[in-house]
Amino acid sequence: MSQDLRRYIAKNVKKYRIAKGLKREELSLTLGFDNSYISKLERGTVNITIDKLEDIAKFLDVDVINLLEH
Repeated sequence: MSQDLRRYIAKNVKKYRIAKGLKREELSLTLGFDNSYISKLERGTVNITIDKLEDIAKFLDVDVINLLEH
């Protein structure tokens, strides 16, 4: 995964999480992810699987494509 794509995902996950009024801990607990994973994801330092990206999109009530936009 390219650095640019990781940066877009990071920005969008954080944007939609905040728009829903959620803390990172709430997102990670609800989805069963480690809090440090969400933190790394939002910093763009981890590669996310398509399955996890889809889980996050569903929980945030957005399409996966919204998390990939720049």
